[in-house]
Amino acid sequence: MSKSASKVETLRWRDGRLEMIDQRILPAEVRYLPFDSALSVAEGIRAMVVRGAPAIGCAAAYGVALEALRLQPLHKTSAEFSTALEAGFAALARSRPTAVNLFWALARMRNAWEALAAGTPAQIASLLVAEAHAIYADDIKANRSMGRHGAELIKDGSRVLTHCNAGALATAGHGTALGVIRSAVESGKKVSVFADETRPFLQGARLTAWELAADDIPVTLIADSAAGFLMSRGEIDVVVVGADRIAANGDVANKIGTYTVAVLARRHGIPFYVAAPLSTIDAGIASGADIPIEERGAEEIRGHGKQRWAPDQVAVRNPVFDVTPADLVTGLITEQGVVLAPDASKITQLLGANKAP
Repeated sequence: MSKSASKVETLRWRDGRLEMIDQRILPAEVRYLPFDSALSVAEGIRAMVVRGAPAIGCAAAYGVALEALRLQPLHKTSAEFSTALEAGFAALARSRPTAVNLFWALARMRNAWEALAAGTPAQIASLLVAEAHAIYADDIKANRSMGRHGAELIKDGSRVLTHCNAGALATAGHGTALGVIRSAVESGKKVSVFADETRPFLQGARLTAWELAADDIPVTLIADSAAGFLMSRGEIDVVVVGADRIAANGDVANKIGTYTVAVLARRHGIPFYVAAPLSTIDAGIASGADIPIEERGAEEIRGHGKQRWAPDQVAVRNPVFDVTPADLVTGLITEQGVVLAPDASKITQLLGANKAP
């Protein structure tokens, strides 16, 4: 595609319905799929039409709004409408377990609904659409702010390793980890990127490499298992990744393989940064040991798409996230600034300083 990947809309609102780019078929084809209910959005999240914690949160918010629009002409009483809308919330909450932005967005949509509890179904539907739009806009704003803060950590000429896809496709726009890289480039720095392929769903190979190449940012794709070799040769200066959930003590859940990268970075004295909005921090989870880790189907390990390379009878484990302990994290990049050596005390201070009045 000639169009900059950072300008591609991961989600877009068109004529009262949601459209999401189908990330399962990128980069071979750019196709938008339509969604008109909470159930359809929940299935899109579960099937990984959309992925990336912030993007999942935005999608869930729009799923609630779509359900309210769908229900409001069908139910004459507020009680009937509320019961049906609750089912939509529940369906979305069941879609994927690890990315906390999903639950954060649902909580924000519920708060908006409860603020207008006495309203008519039509009024509530209108309000929820507006709130979903606000969540979308706030995500882009947060990503831009993260990018500015994180760009200060990237030196001119840096060779950056990233794992999975934490770019425009994983958010409402600009990206978290890739947002840091984009902002560094926008500031005039020369930056090149090594992108792990990110087995088994190949988000790095299919999505990150495509995003960076489309934005003319030098990118080299490597096998996940090659990262340590390049570090040992002095070819990587800094690691920047995203996150799906951050515990109250600073432990980070991210795409499977992130923990391995963090251990390698520590072994070779390479800074390891995590870029994530405050909505990714789950103050209700004490440590990474308490974060629910999603395991997906065996078919994702036995092959990709229609191609298969492992026998069907072989047992498979497919955890799609792992947990990096806080003591391996050099710094947490948020929209409110950088927290170096994050721990429980610093996370509490960060969240306390940014509580709504």
